[in-house]
This record gives sequence, structure tokens and C-alpha cells, in this order.
Amino acid sequence: MRNTKNMKYRSIFLILSLLMVVLSSCERDKNNPGYAYMADHDMYFTKYDKAYNPSNVLPNGQVNQPAPEGAVGRNDSYFPFNPKSVVEKVGDQAKAGTELVNPIKPNDENIAEGKRQYNIFCADCHGFDAKGNGYLYTSKLFPAKPRDLTGSYVQNMPDGSIYFIITEGSLSGLMGPHGTQVTPDNRWKIVNYLRSIKK
Repeated sequence: MRNTKNMKYRSIFLILSLLMVVLSSCERDKNNPGYAYMADHDMYFTKYDKAYNPSNVLPNGQVNQPAPEGAVGRNDSYFPFNPKSVVEKVGDQAKAGTELVNPIKPNDENIAEGKRQYNIFCADCHGFDAKGNGYLYTSKLFPAKPRDLTGSYVQNMPDGSIYFIITEGSLSGLMGPHGTQVTPDNRWKIVNYLRSIKK
């Protein structure tokens, strides 16, 4: 009987001890992972310079550098239409069609650059002739045939709506957004190139 009682007390003591160890190991600050083994060697906590600090290494003696030429900022404020749902996207595409005006003149140089950009970003899906027979479709890597960009549906759209689709993607979702890949000027040049195909 005494052994049973002692065993019971020992079990309770052991459970309480384990509970205390578990509770003491919990960290209340969720932003602090606790003890870091390699902290002294900068493996976990990188030493960095703040954006507006001076720098002895980087150009102009400053940490914050301008974006490289041709880079497309993810949060550019240049494009004011940023839909979150299909309903907003429909309205924003129409609004872009009426409000946005192509600032790039459709001269030979700009159309040639638009064709180059099209071949880089669009031809895999829409084809080099823009009829929707690109490699991803003909090789059966993409299930749905992309839109024929030479047809009346696209050619009757305002420039701003085509620019919107290049930036935000299609209403169906089959074409993804390219706003973070193609610069605003190059998007307009692609629009000019698509217009030149019709002619």
C-alpha cells in the first residue's frame, strides 16, 4: 500500500516537473525564436545597413540605390487600376479603355520594339503570328487556345483595355498579369505592334 502511494506521488511529481519544463521553454514573444545557436557568427541575424544611411561601398555614398534601368517595380503607382475581383476587373478594364491614352507614337522604331517585346513575352502562348497558336498550346502544355489577337474582338478594343489586360491579365484568368515583367512603355509598344498587325 505504501509503495503504491509512493509511486502515485512520484508520478505526480514527475508530471509536474515535466509540465514546468515545458512551460518554461515556451517563448511568449512570437517575434523572438529564442536561443539561436549560430548567432555570434551572423548565420541567423544579418547585419544590414538602413536604406538612408551613408555607405562606403555602394555608389554615390548611399545605401538606397535607384532601380536598375529597365526594372519594373511591383508597386508602381503608374497604373491606377488594381482590381481584386472579377467584378472589379470587368469595370476596371472598361474604365482603362476610356481613360488611358497610348503615349507612345506608333512609328517604325516603336512598332519594331513592340514586336520584339511581343516575341519575348507573348509569342509562347499567342504565337508569332498572334493567332493563338503558340508553342504552349500546340505542344498541349496549355489546355485552352489563347485568343487570336488579330481578330475583331481584340482589334476593336480600345488601346487602354489591351494595356489593362497585359498589365492585370484576362478576365477569364487564363492569361496571367505581366505588369511586373513588362515596363509600362513596352506594354504600350506591344499595343502598337498589335495594331500594326491588323494593317
